[in-house]
Amino acid sequence: MAVTKIKAIRGTLSKAIAYILNPEKTDEKLLVSSYGCASETAAREFEWTRKIAEQKGMTPVRIIARHVIQSFEIGEVTPELAHEIGKQFADEILEGKYEYVLTTHIDKDHVHNHLIFNAVDFVDYHAYKSYKRIYYDMREVSDRLCKENGLSVIPPSQNKGMGYKEYTEAKRGTSWKQKLKQTIDRLVITAKDYDDFLRLMQEAGYEIKTGKYISFRAEGQERFTRSKTIGENYTEERIKERIAGRTPRKSQRQTTPKGISLIGDIQERIRLIDSKGYEHKAKLTILKEAARTLNYLTDNNLLQYTDLEKKVEDVHSSYDRTGKELKVVEARLREVQPLIKNISTYQKLKPVYDAYSKTKNKPSFRAAHEAELVVFEAAKSTLLAMQDGEKLPSMKSLQAEQQRLLEEQQRLYDERARLKKEAKVIDTMKANVDDFLSPTLSQEHEKAKSSELE
Repeated sequence: MAVTKIKAIRGTLSKAIAYILNPEKTDEKLLVSSYGCASETAAREFEWTRKIAEQKGMTPVRIIARHVIQSFEIGEVTPELAHEIGKQFADEILEGKYEYVLTTHIDKDHVHNHLIFNAVDFVDYHAYKSYKRIYYDMREVSDRLCKENGLSVIPPSQNKGMGYKEYTEAKRGTSWKQKLKQTIDRLVITAKDYDDFLRLMQEAGYEIKTGKYISFRAEGQERFTRSKTIGENYTEERIKERIAGRTPRKSQRQTTPKGISLIGDIQERIRLIDSKGYEHKAKLTILKEAARTLNYLTDNNLLQYTDLEKKVEDVHSSYDRTGKELKVVEARLREVQPLIKNISTYQKLKPVYDAYSKTKNKPSFRAAHEAELVVFEAAKSTLLAMQDGEKLPSMKSLQAEQQRLLEEQQRLYDERARLKKEAKVIDTMKANVDDFLSPTLSQEHEKAKSSELE
């Protein structure tokens, strides 16, 4: 489980970077990584990138960098794994365009990452655009990476908005929301109906406020808590459904018997629904959804249940495939783009370094050109490390490769957006078909079961 926080840096960037690089906190700097820059000269390199951006016409930025803290639960992760997750997190949210320094601190009970990245990217020289949902989007990425690496996460549907402090309080049993959640879970089992549930909640010590959303306040609690804020399973509608023993419909991709003709069977179900005494509004809704499903199946020539199953599988496998292809493209971009940046920096500042090499008064020259010389030396050192005894590609070939990769990246983005939309539609159609044909599917299952027994 990881919790993220983000804050802006408007000044003293060098102090912020020096703090996160503290050897006592980072196992003597073993848990330090950087991208597009050297960690020791990052503040200067960030500044140089912003300077180039301003020369290209960008308005000077007030926020010069951003600082993200990613905290892990006590005892759940090794420092090395936390650092690796931090790198995956940084690479994904920054898309290989921003210089960053990442460190993992081990001086507290809980391992935590510090990520400081430039407010201007070194590829397009655009300022980083913050937005209202940035925290939630970052947390979504962090949670997914934790899951992929076998760590626990705060379930977003059940604990929306829960921070690290509240999560740890919940684990100790001291959170108001957690207590409310546990009380509701206990009482929906024993309540005869919704009114009885409200009576039981009052007996349990809760004050109840009704309105657009139902809210509860425990004795000693300062403010009311809307039940919907503790998860989708705790809205007034869902509580009523849970008391009645009903479960919400879920879209499922399940294996079913193969010999079902979709169009004819669904049309038969429509006739049955139309003839039964459903409430008028409910009947119209069901028939409208059935007609939409039939149109989709006909337009896509999905005439058999097996055709629909194959379509679902094809769409989801295509989405997974494009995701893997995109990772390969973006991994290569993260190699090519820093190369371009460092070669460009080296070429631009080589005349300054040459002049410094020839001057007789080196201390005076260096004092006047400190920033340029530091950035040049960092670029030169980085290129030597990247070269590894081999000749580096030309700037022209790197730029051509970058353009090709960017075009492929955009193509994959577009294809994945289309497939995601298509998957949402096909999953809905599949769920509708399963609902409309539930009696038919049950009969087919029984036939298949009988055949197996024979």
